[in-house]
Amino acid sequence: MIEMSTFIAILCIAATTYLTRILGYILLKNKTLTTRQRQILEVVPGCVLISVIAPYFVHDNPADLIALALTLFAASRFGLLPTVAISMASAAILRWVLV
Repeated sequence: MIEMSTFIAILCIAATTYLTRILGYILLKNKTLTTRQRQILEVVPGCVLISVIAPYFVHDNPADLIALALTLFAASRFGLLPTVAISMASAAILRWVLV
């Protein structure tokens, strides 16, 4: 079973990642952005997510490593919200099954 503190931390990370995208648009809504600036704004939430999960690349827990692989696969196929949901669900299920 996933601990409540872990679940709350995951929710806070997801909210922070999502808020970086929303705040970027809110703060820059009246400005004209170049194509390059728009592309950078689209990538920022993913960079935040990667910085959070990057330490698991050197982790030796099989459940976490499999969940990380599933998260990377989801990130290459889906948007931010489905990726976060898939990563949370896969980590919880794999930790429950494998640990």
